Amino acid sequence: MHLNPYGEYAVLLAQSLADDWPADHAGIVARTREFGMTMPFPEQAGDHDRCRQVVDGWLAVVDAPTPDERAALLNAQMAGVSAYPRLTDHDGEGWHLHYRDVDDDVAQVLQSVFAVGTALHLTTRGIDRLVRCASQPCARVIVDVSRNGTQRYCSPRCASREAVRRHRARQRA
Repeated sequence: MHLNPYGEYAVLLAQSLADDWPADHAGIVARTREFGMTMPFPEQAGDHDRCRQVVDGWLAVVDAPTPDERAALLNAQMAGVSAYPRLTDHDGEGWHLHYRDVDDDVAQVLQSVFAVGTALHLTTRGIDRLVRCASQPCARVIVDVSRNGTQRYCSPRCASREAVRRHRARQRA
């Protein structure tokens, strides 16, 4: 049996949905598949909107101005889900733990997986390892998985844009 820690992949899935929101329920489910979730989700009325609310709640954690506020938001999110571990053996993966019932819809699963995964990411990597790109006007989310914990830009393009801005500012000064 292995323990699915819901760590990095869950936070990267949340980042992916936040930065590139799917147009419909099928797009959300397809994205979960890209990030390794294989169990089916029963479709519920309003899934797309409820998933958007989950992502917006996760973004509130990303945008929290202090570590204490970030922790309080995340603790409230974890308290709001009944995500106790369950043994499961599906899709030939072998016995492992899930934090969901088999009949949980996609919004319920995302809420619990994002909350647990984000808590694990922030406690193992550092409470400040979830930020917005430092390049303006970019607002993409950065899940900092770098070794030294100093990732400030979402892409080389944004890093280059900021380097040019700094260089031009020095030239004017």
